[in-house]
Amino acid sequence: MRINERRSLGRRLRPYFTVFDGPLTAIIVALLTVSMITLYSASIGIPGKMEDQVRNIFLSFLVMWVAANISPQTMMRIAVPAYAAGMVLLVGVALFGIIKLGARRWLHVGIDIQPSEFMKIVTPMMLAWFFQQRVGQLRWHSYLLAAVLLMTPVLFIVRQPDLGTALLVVAAGFTVIFLAGLAWKAIAGLLVLFAASLPVIWTLLHDYQRERVMTLIDPTSDPLGKGFHIIQSTIAVGSGGMTGKGWTHGTQAHLEFVPERTTDFIFAVYSEEFGLVGNLVLMLLYLLLVGRGLMIAGNAANLFSRLLAGAMTMIYFAYAFVNMGMVSGILPVVGVPLPYMSYGGTALLTLGLAGGILMSIQRHRKLVQT
Repeated sequence: MRINERRSLGRRLRPYFTVFDGPLTAIIVALLTVSMITLYSASIGIPGKMEDQVRNIFLSFLVMWVAANISPQTMMRIAVPAYAAGMVLLVGVALFGIIKLGARRWLHVGIDIQPSEFMKIVTPMMLAWFFQQRVGQLRWHSYLLAAVLLMTPVLFIVRQPDLGTALLVVAAGFTVIFLAGLAWKAIAGLLVLFAASLPVIWTLLHDYQRERVMTLIDPTSDPLGKGFHIIQSTIAVGSGGMTGKGWTHGTQAHLEFVPERTTDFIFAVYSEEFGLVGNLVLMLLYLLLVGRGLMIAGNAANLFSRLLAGAMTMIYFAYAFVNMGMVSGILPVVGVPLPYMSYGGTALLTLGLAGGILMSIQRHRKLVQT
């Protein structure tokens, strides 16, 4: 009798755990495995990192499971109130936010929260809802209004200042607008407008942001100061050679030349120890991650799901591209972690939420009515 009860309980619980998409989960687990191997080496001499990251991974999977159990119909219903709540929180940060390390990014509501992280998901969700409501009725002013919905939170985030998060929100939001049918002529016009506005944008940047761009152009101008991060990370990436120096044998990291080696610059540690071969394996995993996301987007049941899945996939791509470019010295340092590799809880929770949304869209690809 007890065995039958267990079987009955198992049958009742099984639907809650089959929400995990097999291929996507396998890729994420592979990346997290590589992450824990690299983090062990990078955190030698720094107690508590491994234990904390195990907790962060558990919470990320919990968030992923919760999101995967929320149907796309429910996401559509909560898109507008979630966006409105996010904007209220961003206004709260601007008025009453906590300043840490010279940036006003956090709001104390019993605990310290960073609303800009929330907007990475909510902004593209709002835009996907917006275009879903206008299926077959899109005009040029629809894209203009969508741009306003996108740039409103972005301007608040830039003002904090948090350029890295702002870029990720723009990437995810613009992906929705592009997939909704924005004409190539309009995109070309936006690129020309952006290029023409660069002098104005330059004057609006903070001093430290301008210094980051100048340091990218010539890091040797201040090798022991502002250029130290880029110089040391590129040395670590290059010194790995073809097959790397071996696990836990990276000299740049263990002699503490690589800054933030467990978080934003963990790719430098990985590259030094596993070399070009290891980098190709890591890039293959990210290509598979993006490819699976695009496949889910292509099989989505309606416009909302397709646009949202495309945006979540872009979040993965933008995280990886910006971080690797930053560590390799081809992009300015903007503080973007490497997805499923860098130590940290906030980014893992965001990525877990994005993964759960993709899994929900995949699971409901035949159930949602267009």
